[in-house]
Amino acid sequence: MAKSSKEQIETDEKKVVAVLKTNAKESIDTIAQKCGFSRQKVWRIINRLEKDKTIWGYNAVVDDTKLGQKRFFILLKRTSKSIPKEKLNIILNREVPKQGEKIGVTVESSYFIHGMYDSLLFVTAKDTMHVKKYCDKLSFFLKEGYVKEIHILEVIFPIQVNGLNNPNMEEFLKFF
Repeated sequence: MAKSSKEQIETDEKKVVAVLKTNAKESIDTIAQKCGFSRQKVWRIINRLEKDKTIWGYNAVVDDTKLGQKRFFILLKRTSKSIPKEKLNIILNREVPKQGEKIGVTVESSYFIHGMYDSLLFVTAKDTMHVKKYCDKLSFFLKEGYVKEIHILEVIFPIQVNGLNNPNMEEFLKFF
């Protein structure tokens, strides 16, 4: 049997990843069936994707309200002042999220972005006050003129998270 071309391997990987994105708990057999592959092929693809860090990990999509949490986005806009390496190391060493955990704010995702803002943090917390306290700590870490603006956006209703539709869509209708 001839080896698959690079294009075919990439196509096969995308099929497996698409199934994993919709439900990472699917069994290897179910993924193989959905992709039309053998169980062994799916196992090899997943192992290769995990080894080369294409797949960073797996996590659950949860209903934050049932855990007494809310979702927020924090937008940060930098000044043009150059950030020294020791300040960048604070960010890279995850010191900023650790400060959030101490006051009940969990940083779910953080991004360096292009556009009107420079950074986007996705956090969960009990309420807006906790997020405001976290932003105060964030300002403290970068208070030396590196941050121009910080904005907090509260998620009122998650329609889709990680590609999954909210199973409680009837709740969304209450907003209209």
